[in-house]
Amino acid sequence: MDISSYFKQAIDQKASDLHLAAGSIPALRVEGELMKLNHGVLEEKEMEEAVRTLIDEKTWERFNRKRELDFSQEFFGGRFRVNLHYQEGKIAMSARLIPSKIPTPGEINLSENIYNLTHLRDGLIIVTGPSGSGKSTTLAVMLDIINKERRAHIITIEDPIEYLFEEKQSIIEQRELGTDTITFASALKYALRQDPNVIMVGEMRDLETISAVLTAAETGHLVLSTLHTATAPEVIARIVDVFPSHQQQQILIQLSSTLRAVVAQHLLPGVKGDLVVAREVMINNSAIASLIRRNQIGQIYTVIQTSRKEGMVTMNKSIDKLAQAGLITEEVARARKRDLETQAAYY
Repeated sequence: MDISSYFKQAIDQKASDLHLAAGSIPALRVEGELMKLNHGVLEEKEMEEAVRTLIDEKTWERFNRKRELDFSQEFFGGRFRVNLHYQEGKIAMSARLIPSKIPTPGEINLSENIYNLTHLRDGLIIVTGPSGSGKSTTLAVMLDIINKERRAHIITIEDPIEYLFEEKQSIIEQRELGTDTITFASALKYALRQDPNVIMVGEMRDLETISAVLTAAETGHLVLSTLHTATAPEVIARIVDVFPSHQQQQILIQLSSTLRAVVAQHLLPGVKGDLVVAREVMINNSAIASLIRRNQIGQIYTVIQTSRKEGMVTMNKSIDKLAQAGLITEEVARARKRDLETQAAYY
């Protein structure tokens, strides 16, 4: 089994993802849809042999010990973020194709209100959304704007490194878990001693990392990171719920003062068979900060709805604009919009 041939097909088909699993037929995700390849079921032995050509013996032992592994790999000029795992006791792989260059703000339809966030000098910006919604790309574009416009020291902490930055006005250090550091939290702790202006944390995964992110954001650094929630207000609930009950009020106070903005994004099927991004933007103004401190998360949507002049936009409004512009169908718009009353009751 020549595993590189599957990566080549992913590049040739302009796929976003490649899925290989022992006992299953290989598949690509093209324009949001899974497409099985013209190939039989992968045998367990050939899958193991193919995977072992990608990693060294020490990494193979770590994978078998932890049963999970993330790394990046280059094939035919394309860069992939690869996840190895086991399912039903057999090896499986999911690989995401990372574009060879960082897109421009125009190429990902980055709005002016999000562009303006890159001018901030401190605090926390979170990009949230489901897996595969382009969070890493949005962060990369924002960091590259800073790279082009400011003389800053930027540190990224990633698992694995995805986009590779070319230094422009800024100095950029990219650190990878497992290779350059052990955990997000420890990397953040020591990053504060490395004279950073901007820190990007690939994902706020656990209590220790979230706590370190909040500390970095409140000590005069601009911190950008990601979470997996559907909407901006849900970010607050997700962060607070990670902490034990006796700490939650303190975290609400920290968030109310350090959070600058949340961008929630989803990719929707477009009329041309492409994927179109819808973005919700929450800016932490005095009204939202007060609601966060009082843990009245369910009322945040009302503030977003009435604060358009401050650069805020709800997901529903963003979806409506896409439908009005003819980029998505009315049917898709209806299916993806959220019932705000139901959402408020969630909190």
